Amino acid sequence: MIKLNNVQRSFGEKNVLKGVNLNINKGETFLLIGRSGAGKTVLLKTILGLLRPDSGTISIDSQEITQLSKSRLEKIRLKFGLVFQNSALFDFLTVWENVSFFLKQHTDMSRKDMRKKVSQTLALVGLADIEDMYPYELSGGMRKRVAIARAIIYNPKIVIYDEPTTGIDPIAVDKIVSLIKDLHKRLSVTSLVVTHDLETGLKIADRVAFLLGGKIIFEGKKEDVKNTKDKRLLQFIQGVSGGPIKEMEV
Repeated sequence: MIKLNNVQRSFGEKNVLKGVNLNINKGETFLLIGRSGAGKTVLLKTILGLLRPDSGTISIDSQEITQLSKSRLEKIRLKFGLVFQNSALFDFLTVWENVSFFLKQHTDMSRKDMRKKVSQTLALVGLADIEDMYPYELSGGMRKRVAIARAIIYNPKIVIYDEPTTGIDPIAVDKIVSLIKDLHKRLSVTSLVVTHDLETGLKIADRVAFLLGGKIIFEGKKEDVKNTKDKRLLQFIQGVSGGPIKEMEV
């Protein structure tokens, strides 16, 4: 579903992606881990076509995208649902206005049909009777679920979760993890979870990749993570400052 071949991206003299190779299979939940500043966000933006790589190729659902026009890239992006790190809800809009935002922009559905679709989608994420509330009236976990509803309302093929459990309490984290797993099965989507929280990520994922120094230095099943002998991955798992990971790679 997503394939990157030797993707490189620099900003001036700073090389952020230094030849990323990655394969994410259709229908799997894939976990991308790495420290803050490792280039995860830049990698996401190249996958979404928001940044063009300096070199290398990116294929989404078997279509190479690096040379596509802006209009064709926009069509590719319709395959994605994106859950932002801090939910990124519009505080001045109600929940139903937030969740229906895509429908208003890209469909000619009536207001009545949109309200019905929003209610159905909110029910999928375990929320009811909150359509006319504002984001500031909701808990952090509820805002996260509203953000997920907004991402899935148009039936995307791929859902990207960017730090899905940041800023919420442990009980809410458990609920979000269960929700992601449930939606993955019910919607038959390919899920990409990007986080530095390995413990939470491993509860969700089928396979894992570790981004360090602008490259994928590990890719494998989550069972392989637990049995790894790679000292850099071990240092990340253990969360210790002393080890082979240099500050320049952080």
